[in-house]
Amino acid sequence: MKVGMMRWAALLLAGLTTTPVLGATVLQCVPYARTVSGVQIYGDALTWWDQAENHYKRGHAPRRGAVLAFRPVGPMVLGHVAVVSRVLDDRRVLIRHANWSVPGAIEEDVLAVDVSEEGDWSEVRVWHSPTNRMGARSNPTFGFIYPDKPQLREFRTDPALGVSTRFASMTVTKDDPEEDSAPLRRSAAQPRLAVDLRAIRYADAAPSARSLRDIIADVKRDAALR
Repeated sequence: MKVGMMRWAALLLAGLTTTPVLGATVLQCVPYARTVSGVQIYGDALTWWDQAENHYKRGHAPRRGAVLAFRPVGPMVLGHVAVVSRVLDDRRVLIRHANWSVPGAIEEDVLAVDVSEEGDWSEVRVWHSPTNRMGARSNPTFGFIYPDKPQLREFRTDPALGVSTRFASMTVTKDDPEEDSAPLRRSAAQPRLAVDLRAIRYADAAPSARSLRDIIADVKRDAALR
């Protein structure tokens, strides 16, 4: 297998194993989303939508500060939650979340695109930082949970919540050549990430003979991205 294909496969593996590769040893999406959004719901991400009933308003339109609740699918068996930081238009938002592209990593103000047929945000694609492009997987969602007082709160690293690192920072530029977002390009600026290449060291060093177990071990070892 060519090195490029191995890198792609390893990065895809990292993206798919969002929940939970290292158990309590890395920051999970739930405490991060709870801190940033102020939505006081506990338990696995897949339970947030039902728990929000009669406590928070819910809907299918993005709003700043809202929590986007993902349905469990494939290896993402516990679901996922992310916080909307900015609404770009009716099909694109920026989100803040943890433990998505790389175990424990925090990604701030990255792109999420509504790819549902009805335009109701029931299925989305999310930016994958290691490859610096939109993720290939479509992710089903429950919808948005709206906090009583929408406000983006600062997340400060807390060892008690697990190992974490801010994986990348977002800047906004015009005329982004990214093919995946081209069909949705309007007058709004397009986001671009400055990627921390340390996240893919394990992929560069992975020969084709390595087993899936070996690759997973490398992901675990490099998750802290020191």
